[in-house]
Amino acid sequence: MGDPKGFLTTARQNWPRRPVEERVRDWDEVYVPGALLPIIGEQAGRCMDCGVPFCHEACPLGNLIPEWNDLVSREDWRAASDRLHATNNFPEFTGRLCPAPCEAGCVLAINQPAVTIKNVEVAIADRAWSDGLAPPRPPDRLSGRTVAVIGSGPTGLAAAQQLTRAGHTVAVYEKDDRPGGLMRYGIPGFKMEKHHLERRVEQMRAEGTKFRTSTAVGRDVGAAELRSRYDAVVLAVGATAWRDLPLPGRELAGVHQAMEYLPLANRVCQGDLEESPMSAAGKHVVIVGGGDTGADCLGTAVREGAASVTQLDIYAQPGAERDEDADPWPTYPKIYRLSAAHEEARDLESAPAADADARLFAASTLHFSGDADGHVRALHLVEVDSERRPLPGSGRTLPADLVLLALGFSGPGREDGLIDQLGLALDPRGTIARDADFATNVPGVYAAGDAARGQSLIVWAIAEGRAVAAAVDRRLMGATQLPAPIGPYDRPMTV
Repeated sequence: MGDPKGFLTTARQNWPRRPVEERVRDWDEVYVPGALLPIIGEQAGRCMDCGVPFCHEACPLGNLIPEWNDLVSREDWRAASDRLHATNNFPEFTGRLCPAPCEAGCVLAINQPAVTIKNVEVAIADRAWSDGLAPPRPPDRLSGRTVAVIGSGPTGLAAAQQLTRAGHTVAVYEKDDRPGGLMRYGIPGFKMEKHHLERRVEQMRAEGTKFRTSTAVGRDVGAAELRSRYDAVVLAVGATAWRDLPLPGRELAGVHQAMEYLPLANRVCQGDLEESPMSAAGKHVVIVGGGDTGADCLGTAVREGAASVTQLDIYAQPGAERDEDADPWPTYPKIYRLSAAHEEARDLESAPAADADARLFAASTLHFSGDADGHVRALHLVEVDSERRPLPGSGRTLPADLVLLALGFSGPGREDGLIDQLGLALDPRGTIARDADFATNVPGVYAAGDAARGQSLIVWAIAEGRAVAAAVDRRLMGATQLPAPIGPYDRPMTV
């Protein structure tokens, strides 16, 4: 424990964000550069080193949080980096993108603001890179075994790195032109700049991992052929089958899926396009869906110069404090949170019709209407009660030149033919079925991440990658020393 009285004497202080007027003019991360290190030592000192650290259980990676909090409070960055990387391959990703269930499980959070675990994590990761504490770790010897990993999101990257470091020859197949999956083309730069991703990919290349980009398994290379060339195959293709909204007017031009819109904006930032063909510039934008993907669309539309942008959430506006009956500690509570994108929309008054920041709560879409040219021009909605039943007389119409559907995903996509060519069994949810060893019904083929678990958090994705790597290593070598933080049937803590 760095400071035995830290949790009593030091108030929680978050990494400050840049002024709204400044950050919406660029695509850089929203936080003030260099403003975290001066405060993070005292923040880490708020950790109580409690006897039963529930933050361990709240995070599927099993991060050694009290240990690296203590080390940061003592400014032992090398040891802190070692502890952090012992359980997490990519802490600079999780420190920026994870909603921090570990903080919800912090014992201090029972009656005080939680320790800023997420900020401490990203501070350690960034310091590790700046101080040269994250060098490549190639294996001492090769096993002679080969593994193909299909998909380069956080699950695929974690599995590939673990297996490469165990001595196997690993090739990662990615259908896009660059590795990273949704971290590359789904997550906007203002949440995580892509140089963090590039740095890890280069580390993995230096360790021996091979990347085969622009290669869709099932289309560009046959799935059965690929299976015959490798000793094992790990499917980490994600959950890309988006949920639709089959309502009257869905066919109108200008109604798109969020994951059609966000990759184009990211490609503009990557220099692939001068302007997105779906740009929100000058348009009235409505986002259907109250989750993180919707917030990503919101921040993107604001930066593109939308005339207005409103986000619809079918749930009622949550309270500011945890409901101890519905979401008792240490579960992750449903509370009102103000993301950077919502803060921007609120301050810029981007959504004049919204209840709070840019959101309309308890709102259900009825239909879309368009002009004579078949382009969407309005979204018609109604307020609903807690059972999602329409409230009489609550109908409203919002101007809409661009509608973005951010309703989540139902399982892996089947358009490339991978699932059908291998003859993979699916479970009733539409995700890839697997046994207790992450193995599918096809010998030598394993499934991990959102493709098998269903859409989840990045910490669960990385934990799945680490666990499936241990299962594959055990199958290839008869035993393994790789850690397996979770099993395929483990789930987050809930009531």
